[in-house]
Amino acid sequence: ESPLGAAGTAFLEVTRELTVAHFVPHMPEVYGTPFMIYLMESAAARAVEGYLREGWVTVGTGISISHLAATPLGLIVTATVTVVSVDGDEIHYSVTAHDGIEAIGEGTHVRRPVEVSRFVKRANAKRLQAS
Repeated sequence: ESPLGAAGTAFLEVTRELTVAHFVPHMPEVYGTPFMIYLMESAAARAVEGYLREGWVTVGTGISISHLAATPLGLIVTATVTVVSVDGDEIHYSVTAHDGIEAIGEGTHVRRPVEVSRFVKRANAKRLQAS
């Protein structure tokens, strides 16, 4: 069964640890772009969980987003995603983020299914090469 049209959401409250200021003290306390991307990826992974075989997950392979507006501490950010196409083993999503006041992010995301045991084995082999 194809996940075409599958949708997902993820949300979180903006805390100081999720702000640019947490990493760069002279910057304002606003939600950081990498955290918005992670929230979008989390929503995308959830959207297709029910379509995957046992022992499989999806991993992000591409993202193109615009961060449209700043979000201060305390607001709740919601990422919403929809699967817009499936091309072979690539799953393409439309992604958005909203902070309860306005849209703060939009774009596209691509994920691929991987077998967890095989994925971990390859990652561990790379760690051994680096030692």
